[in-house]
Amino acid sequence: MICVEMTSPGGPEVLTPAERPDPAPGAGEVLIAVAAAGVNRPDVLQRRGGYPPPPGASDIPGLEVAGTVVALGAGVDGWRVGDRVCALVAGGGYATRCVAPAPQCLPVPGPLDLVAAAAIPETFFTVWTNVFERGRLVAGESALVHGGTSGIGTTAVQLAVARGARVFATAGTDEKCRAVEALGAERGINYRTEEFLAVVKERTAGRGVDLVLDHIGGEYLARNLAALAVDGRLVQIGLMGGAAQAPIDLGTVLRRRLTITGSTLRPRSVEDKGAIAAALRREVWPLLETGRVRPIVYRTFPLREAAAAHRLMESSEHIGKIVLTT
Repeated sequence: MICVEMTSPGGPEVLTPAERPDPAPGAGEVLIAVAAAGVNRPDVLQRRGGYPPPPGASDIPGLEVAGTVVALGAGVDGWRVGDRVCALVAGGGYATRCVAPAPQCLPVPGPLDLVAAAAIPETFFTVWTNVFERGRLVAGESALVHGGTSGIGTTAVQLAVARGARVFATAGTDEKCRAVEALGAERGINYRTEEFLAVVKERTAGRGVDLVLDHIGGEYLARNLAALAVDGRLVQIGLMGGAAQAPIDLGTVLRRRLTITGSTLRPRSVEDKGAIAAALRREVWPLLETGRVRPIVYRTFPLREAAAAHRLMESSEHIGKIVLTT
């Protein structure tokens, strides 16, 4: 197979095409002929040396793929050779062949091609488990989504709106603010020129939002808590602004009955991820099948040009997902 290796931690230039033997599916796994693989921020962190794969996972980057099942491991039920699938993986996605645990595979939604399907697993698994399971967002509530034009952001905005929530989203340009509004957000907030806390308070008549989804951390923490309504939930899914020495007013947490939670997806068990996949198939796949929700693909690159895809990711110019094609 053709794959993309990392010669050492570093910049995009360390991503180099290589050849390796095709992997073989173990018990409970399927082998996928990869048509496309999503590019995600954790891939960049891994390339820089800050997000190593969990024990037993492939050293090849890539957390999501779409393609066709070409072989089944022992004990696999529910999938057949020839099925079109998209899958969440703990590594190995930047390749023409990838092994995936069968419970982490989902059928490609009818209206979508394999490129679009490759942009689903990492963001949809992440948003579902954090916004709707841990964050308990329900119809009639409100949410603030930071990074509204990222892969996570475009997914969170669409799913929250489709499930009846009121959504605000931050972005770095006026163009990106209009993009999140086109996806259903009530208000895009340009964090470079506006104070998101002031906008949220004004738009909610001082009440605040029921949920904040944040990947920044650091100096955002105090303002995130201030933006929450009574019984509000802060869901932390990243630390791009830093984790150390983040100040917190515990009195605010107590008085307003706030919840602070968060999670990472990659280290979780196959059983856990399989349960998320089952929930997605039940709750979200109908929205994808009808086109009410869709993955937003900004640009594709050939697999061998993974370095260029990472440069675009690091520029933060994109709206939605970046996808590699084989």
